[in-house]
Amino acid sequence: MPEDPNAIDFPGARAPDRQRQVDTSGVRLAVYEWGAPDAPPVILVHGGFDFARTFDVFAPLIADGGYRVVSFDHRGHGDSEHAALYSWVADERDLLAVVNSTSPQPCPAIGHSKGGSMLVHLIQALPHRFTRFVAIDGLPFRKPPPDVAERERVEPMRDELTGWLDHRRRAAELSRKPGTIDGLAERRARMNPRLSKAWLRYLVRHGARQDADGFRWKIDPTLRMGGIGPWRSRWASDRLPGLPVPMLAIFCTVQEPMGWGVDPADIEPYMPPDSRIEVMEDTGHFIHIERPERTAELCLEFLREGP
Repeated sequence: MPEDPNAIDFPGARAPDRQRQVDTSGVRLAVYEWGAPDAPPVILVHGGFDFARTFDVFAPLIADGGYRVVSFDHRGHGDSEHAALYSWVADERDLLAVVNSTSPQPCPAIGHSKGGSMLVHLIQALPHRFTRFVAIDGLPFRKPPPDVAERERVEPMRDELTGWLDHRRRAAELSRKPGTIDGLAERRARMNPRLSKAWLRYLVRHGARQDADGFRWKIDPTLRMGGIGPWRSRWASDRLPGLPVPMLAIFCTVQEPMGWGVDPADIEPYMPPDSRIEVMEDTGHFIHIERPERTAELCLEFLREGP
């Protein structure tokens, strides 16, 4: 008899208290909230190839600290609509639409991985909409490449563009590979090797849909690993020194396939004056999943310091 995904649970996980939708540029976004509706809001932004329900343990801890935690599925992820094309700036416009739908007042924000990098750009562009910022392994950094011949620069770009165009040509026929709950959990384990099987099965429950031939991740099959649209990590790190709001940056020490591979010592010279760094020893890229209580404790302490 097929397993019922609704029966899969995880200790400490709590479903959102409310769900709603936000329309942005013709794309419907799924928005989730934990905590009292009249509590001060905190925006929570997930990383690439994730979805808001990956915060089901972490978000309630922030909400129980007296906040209204608001998160959303990026376009093409989770229960948000798919789009014809994707770009980093489109994701940032979506994020702003969710912020504007939540409160007219500036509010703090927490971003993991890609979500942290998105917030660096958006906070620089619209500092009046934010008060404080927590980056959970969300500050990409790459040292400037050594100067190379123009031909060596052009050849990789040609290959990359050709590969992207070939992928787009096949986009209408692409479909996520079906599988069992355990099969999808095992696939995810290749990118999240430090997370427990129980947690990965829980992710399948909320991040996959059940079709006639099995379970499929809801993520748009046209999306590929390695970034969404034109973007370079230095566009984020070069903005850090002038970040206009206080920032807490939490880094891991164990590198994983989905992580940025950042050494805090490399990025520290770029940090703005009103910021601080915390390093989680023996912890991978998904810091808030491996150590939700400690991560929430650091975030709540930082948020309570005030604007």
